[in-house]
Amino acid sequence: MKHLIDPTDLNKQELEEIIDLGLDIIANREKYAEACKGKKLATLFYEPSTRTRLSFTAAMMELGGNVLGFYDAKNSSVSKGETVADTTKVISCFADIIAMRHFEEGAALVSARNASVPVINAGDGSHAHPTQTLTDLLTIRRELGHIDNITIGFCGDLKFGRTVHSLIKALSMFSGVKVVLIAPEQLRLPDYMKYEVCDVNGIPYTEVETMEEVMPQLDILYMTRVQQERFLDLDEFDRVKDCFVLDPEKLRNAKPEMRILHPLPRVNEITVEVDNDPRAAYFRQVENGKFVRMALILKLLQWSNEGKNTNLIPQGTVHNEFKCRNQRCISNIEPAVESLFRPDNAHEGEWRCVYCESKPIR
Repeated sequence: MKHLIDPTDLNKQELEEIIDLGLDIIANREKYAEACKGKKLATLFYEPSTRTRLSFTAAMMELGGNVLGFYDAKNSSVSKGETVADTTKVISCFADIIAMRHFEEGAALVSARNASVPVINAGDGSHAHPTQTLTDLLTIRRELGHIDNITIGFCGDLKFGRTVHSLIKALSMFSGVKVVLIAPEQLRLPDYMKYEVCDVNGIPYTEVETMEEVMPQLDILYMTRVQQERFLDLDEFDRVKDCFVLDPEKLRNAKPEMRILHPLPRVNEITVEVDNDPRAAYFRQVENGKFVRMALILKLLQWSNEGKNTNLIPQGTVHNEFKCRNQRCISNIEPAVESLFRPDNAHEGEWRCVYCESKPIR
């Protein structure tokens, strides 16, 4: 079965097939009006969402399909203690494809391991958000005309930002990409991401503490909010929440063709005055999300029918030998979930949780 749990579940050819199909849908919407007639998408949203949930719903409806599911886990059997695995097995009886958002990191992987239909990770905690990544790639392609040979600056919460982690992984498949990491020390990109994604794939990156010092060199500025829900220490959140705010003054030295992206929602990290700047692409980015999810649904159904499979367990994984130190990892929350650890490619003899990338408790 073909699933999308992490951006690395797709190779570059598959990414480009989805983006090309998204562009064709934009140009020929009537051609796809009944492409999913008789098909059902289940949206299982355990965590609040506006853009992602409605984007999936609109995507399936525009393909001529139907949508079922829940947007509040309190109104489902989850409130009675049903596990992700059991919920998935049940929903697989009713739907042809599943889109899941969950606050537990690794929940989408557990779902995919128990599903008889394709599963799409619509965000699992601070771990990954691959459909936002597809949205970002389609937006870059539409705005700049290409994805290769760009300099992209990621600004704000790079530690907990699942959209940042996912996009950097996907960009590692393209050539000539340079990454600028703009964040305070408390919110810098995790070391394992720098090594396993940037160093291993030969992506040049620099770390700075202000956007002004790098603005003239950027083709894309990817803004993120500081996410209170990802912090266990609210005092730490208060110290960093207002670190970076983009306003017209900071854009004075930016390229005319530079584009500003943001996964939304924003709080105060982009002032409303920036909205009228033609370089502000974040609301166009929202609409691109619908088109790329239409393309993804069609491709996953096609690939699954063709017998394509996603390798859900990395090579060298050990079962039930370690305990994850991440309190938000599904292996620490649902007792029936076995622990899975893969070798840490950055540090010989070390291990990373397959569900959330955290290190084990020794």
